[in-house]
Amino acid sequence: MQDISTAPSWLAEEELSWVRERVPLVCVDAVPVRLDHLGQIEKVGLLLRALPDETVSRAIVTGRILRGETVREALWRHLTKDLGPDCDPQLPASITPFTVVEYFPDPHRTGFHDPRQHMVSLAYVVPVNGECRPAEDALDFAWLTVEEVTSRAVATEMSQGHDRVIRHALASCRQLP
Repeated sequence: MQDISTAPSWLAEEELSWVRERVPLVCVDAVPVRLDHLGQIEKVGLLLRALPDETVSRAIVTGRILRGETVREALWRHLTKDLGPDCDPQLPASITPFTVVEYFPDPHRTGFHDPRQHMVSLAYVVPVNGECRPAEDALDFAWLTVEEVTSRAVATEMSQGHDRVIRHALASCRQLP
């Protein structure tokens, strides 16, 4: 697949803060997975990130869609930015998300939380075939089995409701244990 790059078309930090206070942002969530030969999920990939509140959390790949960027381009950009250029994501043939997640500054509103903004995110399960290594602001990346990623221990290491996004992703693929 060709390298998809978009022209810088985002806002300065003070402008972005102004927008975040007034308008929901449109984003993508990607749950990276490894599949077996029958297309069943064997592993789910999680990033380890430092959050703005100075805590560390496991997370899925997520990020804004830029002005003029398609959903498909945004998925590709965020996956290759966070998992490295050799991750080889296999974008879905259909751009229909498995769910839509609404993140709010109020953690009690939906259980999906982003303290900075109201965010509407289209969520996808994306098979990844290549070598993954943490990039950008990620501290680490790990592949976990379906049993591990749905365990209480891993759920407590996640924030923003990403543990619930993963459970929705697995359920949409009929693979929730």
